Amino acid sequence: MKKLLPLLLISLLFSCQNSAQNKKDQNSLMNVKPVEVPMKNGKAKAYFSSGCFWCVEAIYESVKGVDEVINGYSGGHTKNPTYEASNTGRTGHAESVEVIYDPKIVSFATLVDVYFGSQNPLQLNGQGHDIGSQYRSIIFYQNEEQKQIIESKKAALEKKLNAKVAAEVYPFQKFWKAEDYHQNYVRLHPGNSYVQNVSIPRLNRFKAKFPQLLKDNN
Repeated sequence: MKKLLPLLLISLLFSCQNSAQNKKDQNSLMNVKPVEVPMKNGKAKAYFSSGCFWCVEAIYESVKGVDEVINGYSGGHTKNPTYEASNTGRTGHAESVEVIYDPKIVSFATLVDVYFGSQNPLQLNGQGHDIGSQYRSIIFYQNEEQKQIIESKKAALEKKLNAKVAAEVYPFQKFWKAEDYHQNYVRLHPGNSYVQNVSIPRLNRFKAKFPQLLKDNN
């Protein structure tokens, strides 16, 4: 126990430092102007963080009107974050997804409904057993209209649950694409134990809850 105590103290110190740094990052981020991503070929982009990006990617790819989902990192203070660096919690980034969608088929408001309806909205800094600031819940807005949609739906959910919803609301700044091996992970690795025990059950819970939003092949 005596040998473990210094290690525990060091771990606690790093945890406190990371928490303080992340809080500082959040406060500074709230004072910046959001970056609006222009539409291309009639398609828009939206950005979300909600635990493991493998899970979130699979959920949004099942939604009618979504063309593609890309896994990456956002919400932090470092440039060119990697998976290994992000997992330390010291970059400030959370595992995030870039959702490329057709706004004529699915609205940003519906994507926010998908977001809140596909997670435990009350869990702080994580989803399930994926715990840490890199797994925290964030919704990014690109303009005032999106911000109002997010805050309205968050407030309504808090009223319904009579509890504080954990999701943070950030002005979008930058999305960093994750390493290639993280892309399309659930589809390419259906036999992976995490995918079978976490990603697919979470996806199936979403499908059962929102069957009207699913693509025809789902």
